[in-house]
Order: sequence, then structure tokens, then C-alpha cells
Amino acid sequence: MIELNYRDSRPIYEQIKDSIRRLVISGAMGINEQLPSVRSLAVKLSINPNTIQRAYNELENEGYIYSIPGKGNFVSPDVRRDEERVKELKEKLIEILAELKYLGIQYEELEELIRETV
Repeated sequence: MIELNYRDSRPIYEQIKDSIRRLVISGAMGINEQLPSVRSLAVKLSINPNTIQRAYNELENEGYIYSIPGKGNFVSPDVRRDEERVKELKEKLIEILAELKYLGIQYEELEELIRETV
């Protein structure tokens, strides 16, 4: 489910957040599916529960999950548009497209890739 790379320059909570975000986006975690408890995930990953809680808090602020006090955290049925995340992803996409153009990828190939993905 969640793998940590201690050689990664990103903080652990960001790696956890990105892993859960990928699971939600890919459909590996279904709508309203309960996430592991903070404590159980911390034990499983051998890290401080505060690190897990920070990742969960940020995911909730971004709209990927919601929490019910006393029950746990769940995948949100309706991910709202996080403008900051959209901006960040657009910037990454522009960088990737520039590199692909430099490497000689034609517009038609990109268009086909977009059709297959979307």
C-alpha cells in the first residue's frame, strides 16, 4: 500500500500523502473506504503517529479524505478542486511537455497519449 523511501528528499508525511492520493486517484481505494487508523499505520510503517496525522490532515484539507470523529478517516466521495494542486500539476506538465518536445515527440503522439489516458 504505502512504501517509504528514506533516500527521497521529500519529508515522510509528503510521501505518505502522495501514496494515499495515488491510491484514491487510481481507484485502488474506493469512495467512502476507511483508511487505516493513524496508530495502526504508524506501527506498520514504524514511524511517529504525528507524521501520519499530518498527512491525513493535509489530505483532508485538499478534499481527498474526510474524517468522522471516533470513527476514522475515509475516502471522500467528492474530491473538490484544489487550485494549488492544479497549479502545481500544470507546472509539472509544462516541464514534461517541453522535455518531450525537445526529445522529438510529435504533437500527434501526445494527442494519442492524452486520448488513451483520459
